[in-house]
Amino acid sequence: MEETTVVRSLMALAQAVRLRVFRTLVVAGPEGMTPGALTEALGVPATSLSFHLKELANAGLISQERQGRHLIYRASFDQMNALLAYLTENCCQGQACLTEAEGENSCAC
Repeated sequence: MEETTVVRSLMALAQAVRLRVFRTLVVAGPEGMTPGALTEALGVPATSLSFHLKELANAGLISQERQGRHLIYRASFDQMNALLAYLTENCCQGQACLTEAEGENSCAC
């Protein structure tokens, strides 16, 4: 992942409503959600939600698909995983991190 893409993704997530929208879409999984369902779930006005969805889409963090008369928004799990991988690729000075099974969820260092 290129640094400019990482910065664009982090900038998109560095706003409370967009972070809430993204997290809600992650929870929704591959089924995604319509803007109406997102408005209802988050209590965000439709006009404001539209702006935030556009910003997340421009950052590549969500996708939009038309199904008949409805738009479905989904989290881009490939982009999310690439961002997480970029942020953690040099974790623990190259040593293996402890896993949850080992009782930790952090670096072994």
